[in-house]
Amino acid sequence: MALAFDEFGRPFVIIKEQDQKVRLRGLDAQKANIASGMAVSRILRTSLGPKGMDKMLQGPDGDVTITNDGATILEQMDVDNQIAKLLVELSRSQDYEIGDGTTGVVVLAGALLEQSQKLLERGIHPIRVAEGYETASRIAVEHLEKISQKYDFGVNNIEPLVQTCMTTLSSKIVNRCKRSLAEISVKAVLAVADLERKDVNLDLIKVEGKVGGKLEDTELIYGILVDKEMSHPQMPKQIEDAKIAILTCPFEPPKPKTKHKVDIDTVEKFQTLRKQEQQYFDVMVQKCKDVGATLVICQWGFDDEANHLLMHRNLPAVRWVGGVELELIAIATGGRIVPRFQELTPEKLGKAGLVREKAFGTTKDRMLYVEHCANSRAVTIFIRGGNKMIIEETKRSIHDALCVARNLIRNNSIVYGGGSAEISCSVAVEAAADRYPGVEQYAIRAFADALDSVPMALAENSGLQPIETLSAVKSQQIKENNHYCGIDCNDAGTNDMREQNVFETLIGKQQQIFLATQVVKMILKIDDVISPSEY
Repeated sequence: MALAFDEFGRPFVIIKEQDQKVRLRGLDAQKANIASGMAVSRILRTSLGPKGMDKMLQGPDGDVTITNDGATILEQMDVDNQIAKLLVELSRSQDYEIGDGTTGVVVLAGALLEQSQKLLERGIHPIRVAEGYETASRIAVEHLEKISQKYDFGVNNIEPLVQTCMTTLSSKIVNRCKRSLAEISVKAVLAVADLERKDVNLDLIKVEGKVGGKLEDTELIYGILVDKEMSHPQMPKQIEDAKIAILTCPFEPPKPKTKHKVDIDTVEKFQTLRKQEQQYFDVMVQKCKDVGATLVICQWGFDDEANHLLMHRNLPAVRWVGGVELELIAIATGGRIVPRFQELTPEKLGKAGLVREKAFGTTKDRMLYVEHCANSRAVTIFIRGGNKMIIEETKRSIHDALCVARNLIRNNSIVYGGGSAEISCSVAVEAAADRYPGVEQYAIRAFADALDSVPMALAENSGLQPIETLSAVKSQQIKENNHYCGIDCNDAGTNDMREQNVFETLIGKQQQIFLATQVVKMILKIDDVISPSEY
């Protein structure tokens, strides 16, 4: 490769042997596509399971992220290859739909692509491979339904939900605090859940983080946390039975819409202007006092004069509160967001049992807690940690746990983890392959082998002998007809995942198989990649 310049001084690149380069078509293109997909899958393979490794990702501006969340790793990777981008989209789909299992779905897709390569080399047409995979995925999903169990829980019996969230958090950096974080996640979901409709609005759960303290200091606040403080240092720091005026109008005199100029050439004119301005502030503050407000939360700022007047009138205020926080405060307190002072009425005030300002450590950082709200269906999870990276990773882990709890409320069927579900499906798919006389049975058997790659990766990442461990567990499942035997990643001394309390949601596991199969089918059907520059 060489750099040259044309007659206008514009640079262009000369690539050697350009005329000898040919576009890949047919089987060569399919093999190249499969190799691209497998390369992405191998990156995530070592991050699978409770003993999976973490990845350090450096952004273009020098920001460093340490995580083992599949969706985050692929999201932050700079992927150019179009086929690899399909796997990034696959992981993102799993994250949006289920919230968990983002690493597993890419590992499974990579294993299916690896098996496809062997079938293509044996001369089997890609369409027949795709059809066989589709059949095998249906068999696997139906088998998951058969081996799943209903998990009963309630507001007073949250242990099943906690155990499921603990399984999700086991593979994260925060696994030493998985019990407390799982309980916080479950309580947060139940606080905003509508159990009759089996619906959970995760937008009502706000996740905030602040550097300092330790992970064990993470807490659940039944209310809203705002990263602001009282506008004046002499305002009261604690208000009980607060009546909150939520404003999107600023505490300042109205500004003319047109261009204007004010000439002040005497002291009297300046005093008149100052008096008029003070009167505006006086009317605004008095309006808030007249409707019975004991706290003002404003989206905009206000100048020192308004701030001074609010303090003297004994009306605490908070300024520069973001729009999202304002909406959450309105939902939690049962108040209305008021755009003009003229529209402020007592009915539009929000009510909270306690509003307090809390300082952290030896720094000047302060935050505002709005607790015991009239409508408690808005909660905040407040994360503490030693550095920004820990807090960001904890936020991602909490998001996964919240999604798992939500999925279990929507559908309370579970399957056991540790690779037990994949091994059981592999055995069922292998047995079903004999019923199909055509070429598809090769693809169905290949699908069964691909399912084995998940427990094998778990064993490999846990420092066990992968083939030996998988063979022992598989023979135990067949011999004892026990679908709950998996890989003992935690060295608990038993392969029975029921005793280890390791389980996952049924819909999460089914979605993994569906999505991985769909993407692999799409990749197999691509036999030519045409770039715009070629025509």
